[in-house]
Amino acid sequence: MLPGPPSQMNPRRSLAFVHDVLAAGIAWSVAYLLRFNFDVPALYAEALMRDLLPVVALNAAVFYWFGLYRGVWRFASLPDLRRIVLAVGTSALAVAMLFLLWQPQPQVPRSVLVLGPILLLLLLAGSRILYRAWKEGHFNSLRSLESKYVIVLGGGQAAEQLVRSLSTSREWRVVGLLDDSSRRRGALIQGVPVLGAIDDVAEHAKRHDAKHAIVAMPSATMAQRRRAVKLANSAGLSVFTVPSTDDLVSGKVQVSQMRRVDVEDLLGREQITLDDAAIGQYVAGKVAMVTGAGGSIGSELCRQIARYAPTKLVFFEISEFALYTIEQEFRAQHPQLPIVCVAGDVRDEARVRAVLNKHRPDVVFHAAAYKHVPLMEEENAWEAVRNNVFGTLVVGEAAIAAGVAKFVFISTDKAVNPTSVMGASKRLAEMVCQALQTGASTRFVMVRFGNVLGSTGSVIPLFRRQIASGGPVTVTHADVRRYFMSIPEACQLVLQAGAMGQGGEIYVLDMGEPVRILDLARDMIRLSGFSEDDIKIQITGLRPGEKLFEELLTDDETSLPTQHAKVRIALARPAQKLVWLEALRVWPKEARQPGDETVRGKLMALVPEYLRDDRDPTGADNALHVRPEFSSTSANGGIE
Repeated sequence: MLPGPPSQMNPRRSLAFVHDVLAAGIAWSVAYLLRFNFDVPALYAEALMRDLLPVVALNAAVFYWFGLYRGVWRFASLPDLRRIVLAVGTSALAVAMLFLLWQPQPQVPRSVLVLGPILLLLLLAGSRILYRAWKEGHFNSLRSLESKYVIVLGGGQAAEQLVRSLSTSREWRVVGLLDDSSRRRGALIQGVPVLGAIDDVAEHAKRHDAKHAIVAMPSATMAQRRRAVKLANSAGLSVFTVPSTDDLVSGKVQVSQMRRVDVEDLLGREQITLDDAAIGQYVAGKVAMVTGAGGSIGSELCRQIARYAPTKLVFFEISEFALYTIEQEFRAQHPQLPIVCVAGDVRDEARVRAVLNKHRPDVVFHAAAYKHVPLMEEENAWEAVRNNVFGTLVVGEAAIAAGVAKFVFISTDKAVNPTSVMGASKRLAEMVCQALQTGASTRFVMVRFGNVLGSTGSVIPLFRRQIASGGPVTVTHADVRRYFMSIPEACQLVLQAGAMGQGGEIYVLDMGEPVRILDLARDMIRLSGFSEDDIKIQITGLRPGEKLFEELLTDDETSLPTQHAKVRIALARPAQKLVWLEALRVWPKEARQPGDETVRGKLMALVPEYLRDDRDPTGADNALHVRPEFSSTSANGGIE
């Protein structure tokens, strides 16, 4: 079936139509010139002018009817070429029939009837092919002076799509690809050679004067991508990356939507596999409540919970702005999910009980906490205890009274052998949950993890601000190390641990290998396009309450495995529901505002693992923090 004419002619289509009409006239004229070796007799010159208008008009009508102006020249392809061949063939037959029936004198030379359509076909198809080639950048040599030379790391399908996309760019010029597969060496991908292995990126970048690299390996492992980024970064290149495989498959983005490599790409890990069925059993079709719902962890927990279609999601948040922000996000992203936005303080017992009694959540995720170690160490020790400990006690007891099935408490690696008020308060909050579990129908589950990438108050946003302002980048100690995990990964594993918890367990997330903060600072400086000569690194000394190394209890001697490879159970010292819990309820009433030293002394009495930080506040006594891991052992043999 013929495609038929276009429904309307816009300016671009009109311009294409005029081009084809002119091409028909040029082809007919050149055919006469070729027939007579560019010396057309006067009689035939008159015949040429006599026949030109009807020939062009007939060609134009056929072209319009065949729909040559439905296609876009920039994307001219084989179907367009087939349509042009059919149109030119039909017009050639129509012109021949015209002169057969008309039989003017002198007659049109038969060679002109053959040469004309051939020349016309070349003009119509050739102009479209040249236009597409120009748009796709196959004449890059004409604009090489204004292009950025780039090397693509990877030689698979994503790399091929990227090279094809960049071929249309005036900004980028791909000078080569690097791939570890030996069978691809020397091959051409979209006309660009595969130069060698990724290990040789520095050599090839220097040889081809490339200042940029794009990592196009979305299906490779995180370790492979991290290695490619580090090699390109070490070579002094500005490094970009393409979107992940998940984003590409979902259709959210295209390969060409590359971005600068960030520190998260160096610290990121392999995607985790969740037991969606188990998580769905206690989230799907249930009412869920998240305290601290506007924070970095709380808000991501809400996003993850929304994936499992709860019947209602209750946001409990003390910050009005944070509550407004998460409410606006969910109204836009999850309009079908019923949400309740509650402004409140977890220390307000009447408010917490009223909310839980009204909405009757099946599961509560308690993420509200003060978490910044130095801020809580001086001037704010009592507030840390009030929020982290008493807030947990208030929400936990209200959950029991409201018949909540499961209570998931978000803890921290700083609760292990704590040296800070914040860490000790979180360990005491764990003990509160353990004690409340005794005899309660509500199942209390605690989950510990380390630093999350990009969370509020973490080191990475701080380094970004310091680099943006020209430095220096401040590192507290040359040997300080921390565990890192992405916020989505941490929250997914929190949901997974919550699904496995039967009550009273402290789950520890596999945080991978600790990262040296000094190396992190150097990587961030290089990824920002600077050197350490441009942005200085300043060692400031450990801050009050800060450790050199955080402990997670993920080794085989101090934790037990679970059915999920990235979640283990800590063999922590049990906390029975004894007199200390009753005394804890009385503590806030003893003094309106106890001093920091009083708070620390009380914490030491309640948390045997708490090792106070009495070193020089300037950070000179750093050796105090180099201490054996998992040092304290309970009287009954439990390890903390």
